[in-house]
Amino acid sequence: MTDQTALHYTADHEWLLVEGDTVTVGITDHAAEQLGDVVYVELPAVGTATTAGDQIGEIESTKSVGELFAPVSGEVVAVNDAVVDAPDTVNQDPFGTGWLVKLTLGDAGLPDGLLDHDAYRASIA
Repeated sequence: MTDQTALHYTADHEWLLVEGDTVTVGITDHAAEQLGDVVYVELPAVGTATTAGDQIGEIESTKSVGELFAPVSGEVVAVNDAVVDAPDTVNQDPFGTGWLVKLTLGDAGLPDGLLDHDAYRASIA
């Protein structure tokens, strides 16, 4: 499990783990709880160019369909096929084995408006 205090968070309830020029992206436990039981995950293909804010996938649950947005501009360098094969992994371990995609961090860097752990938790309280 990833140390949640080391992450950045978006207003769309995604978490970002920045390691060098690679950003691992997943959804938060709050988002997973709001979605309910995840039954389908659609992720972009490796090599897909991303623009921050664009939709890059979907997460479907028994309650609704949620969109996955690219939090940074760059390129998809890895996808978590395990969540495609076993979507409930997103519910069981959203900060660990339930990660979704890894992106390269483009020239634009991290966007403004990302939240730290405390600010994110305060925003959903």
